[in-house]
This record gives sequence, C-alpha cells and structure tokens, in this order.
Amino acid sequence: MSVYLISYAASYLFARAGHYWLSGLLLLLTAIYLYWYDYRRGENIIHLRGLFSLFWVGGEGIACLKLSKLSSDWNLITWLSFLLAFLGFWVSYEFFVRMQGEAGGERSSWFRFKGYEVPLFWSMVIVSVLSLTAFLLEAFVLGFIPFFIKGVPHAYSTFHITGVHYFTVSCVLVPALSVLYFCIEQGRNGLRLIAVLLMDLIACAIPVLCVSRFQLILAVGLALLTYIAMEHRLKIIYAAGLALGMLPIYVILTIVRGHDVSYLNSIFQMKYSQMPIFITQPYMYIANNYDNFNRLVEWLPSHTFGLRMLYPLWGLTGLKFLVPSLVDFPIYVTKEELTTVTLFYDSYYDFGIIGVVLFGCILGVIAFFLMRMVKQVRNPIGYLFYAQFAMYMILSFFTTWFSNPATWFYFFITGFLYLFCSWKNNGRHG
Repeated sequence: MSVYLISYAASYLFARAGHYWLSGLLLLLTAIYLYWYDYRRGENIIHLRGLFSLFWVGGEGIACLKLSKLSSDWNLITWLSFLLAFLGFWVSYEFFVRMQGEAGGERSSWFRFKGYEVPLFWSMVIVSVLSLTAFLLEAFVLGFIPFFIKGVPHAYSTFHITGVHYFTVSCVLVPALSVLYFCIEQGRNGLRLIAVLLMDLIACAIPVLCVSRFQLILAVGLALLTYIAMEHRLKIIYAAGLALGMLPIYVILTIVRGHDVSYLNSIFQMKYSQMPIFITQPYMYIANNYDNFNRLVEWLPSHTFGLRMLYPLWGLTGLKFLVPSLVDFPIYVTKEELTTVTLFYDSYYDFGIIGVVLFGCILGVIAFFLMRMVKQVRNPIGYLFYAQFAMYMILSFFTTWFSNPATWFYFFITGFLYLFCSWKNNGRHG
C-alpha cells in the first residue's frame, strides 16, 4: 500500500506540473505491481482485489495521459475521490484477511459436481428460451432489428421494450452456463452437446442482431472468467484465439452502428489527429469516464442522498414511471455522445466523497467473502456469481454497475438458477 500512496502522490504532482505522460505511466506501473502483489499470494489470475487494482488504477493511469482535447486537469476532489475509492476497497479487504486469514480452503474440482450436468443443461434451456422469446417479441412489436438498420448510429438504443429487454439481454449468461456444463459433462452426451452449441450460437447472435458490442463482450467475458474460476487456469493460445475471433465481429458491429472513423474522430477529439482508431476508441472508452467523473465533481449543485444508487429499485418496480422525479437527474459528461462513467459515479452523486469511501469498503468486503466462497463452492452456479463480480471489477472504469437494473436482474436470474440446480440435484447445497 505504501508503494501505491507514494506513486499516487507523485502522479498527482506530475499532473499538476503538466507532465501527463509521467503521471499516467507511473499509475500504470503501479496498477501492474498491485495486481502482481495479490496474484503471487494466491496464484489466482482472477483475484478480485487484484483485478480491481489493475483495472481501476490502470484505467486512471490511462486517463492521466490526457490524449484528448476533452481531457482537462482534474479537481483536487476528483483526485481524492479516486484515491479513497481504491483505499476503501483495498483496506476493507485487507482487514478481513488479517482477521480471518487469506481466503483459503481446498479448491473445488469438477468431479465434485457430478450430477449437475442435467440441471445446468436445463438452466441453459430456460434462459435461452426466455431470451429468444423476448428478442422476437421486441422485434415484432418494434418492427425492426438494429443489425439491418443502416446509417443510424443509435438504432440499438431504441430497440427496447420496458421490462422485456431485461429478458432479451439475459442471453449473456448462456455461454458461461455452457462452460460449467462442458467442464462437468466432458462432452459425453452427443445430443446435448449439439443443443448446447446451438444455444451458445443463439446467445451470441442476439447481441450481434441488437448491434450491442457491450453485451457480446459481456457474454464472452463471463464465459472466460467462469472457465478460469472453474479450471483455475487459462491457456494463452485459447485467450489469443478468442481475442482474434472477437475482433472482426467488433469491427463489423461498429460499422453497422454507423460509427465510421470520421464520426468517431469528430467525437473523440484526439490531440494527435493521426492516431489509429483501434487505439483511439479503447482509449476514450476508458479515459473519458474518469473525465466524466471530474465533470460531475465540478458541476454537481447538490447530492441526491441515495436516489441515484437506488435506481434499480425504481426501474425494476416501475416506480420511475409513477414518480418520474425519482430518476429525473442530469448526467454530467464531457460530451453528449460519451455517456459512460465510472463505478463510483453514482456514489459520489448521492453522498460525495463519503459515499465513494463507503461504497469502496462495501465492495472490498464482498470481494473477500466471494474469494472465500469460490474456494469451497459446492454448486457450480456459484462460479457464475464470482464471474459476474469479477467482470464488474475489470470494467470498474466503465459504468455504475450496481446502480444498473440489468446487473441486479442478472444476479436474480443467477440466484434462481442456483436454487433450481440445487433442487434438481436432490437438494444438494453449495
């Protein structure tokens, strides 16, 4: 932690002096060191605190490079908020490590889950049928499918029927479920193998037809993290092959959404106009989120005292339609088109720095107990819970995951599947 504090202070001073490259590079190196610190303690490449350290601090380092004209020097409160968000997470996790010891116990092996193959298969069937039915209903009612709408950059955002769309996007859980199934079943049943592959194809096709790069990345990411949690390893060649396979799909979806290079460059406003778009786009999808947080700090007139973070309650219950004032709050961003924000945006919106610290502490405590749970899990769906939280730590720079109704809908579906699999497997509990 002393390494982080010293590096953070130096990064702040470099930024104040206008040495942005040094400021950003220092935080990037610190993020790698923090990840390695947690990895070497448990040899877990998806250690939750390690992932949060790598992507939250690393994302901040990328933002500190200030490669876009939209970037500006951050307010002191912004620097303090980012610092305390990380300290809250790291210290609360470490507190329980010191009190109870590092999450330990014997890792669960796939053979302990014999008997869960059929429940997992039917779990995939349930989610796939619900998702496909919801997608077809939306396409029928709305009268279009975003993939076939040309030249409309935001057609995907209008493909949405309230309440129904949650079921449509639940397809992102299917590939992860199939990973659990294959790890246990080992491909011994040919008919179910074909059915599972077909359901995986449908689950990946729905985000493509919705022109949602995010949902596709989430589906693949959850499957990958679930596999690592289950098998405790990942061959580099598999990861490289997956990345290469995803790249052309990502490019196609970008083109279909009407996001050509000139359109993106006009939005991103890079200081070096000749920078390749394959560098510019991921950079802005990370860096600008921290700048959006800074805009919030500088422009927010008053706090909302829990209303923003309770948005899942207002959304899932429909209260936002009955009382619109519950959700009628502006979003402060550097540019209208760039609306992604960090994990801590809403906690600051509600309670300022105090909210950021408390939220970071809560996440650290949850991370510790999830790390403990995954070592002793007896129901394979437990790995899917872990994978979801790990994904949100990896994308902590991207959005306010826990203020998003879809996040809690995924957790609800996962919890239902956990109970379903336990029940179908003669009441065994993980």
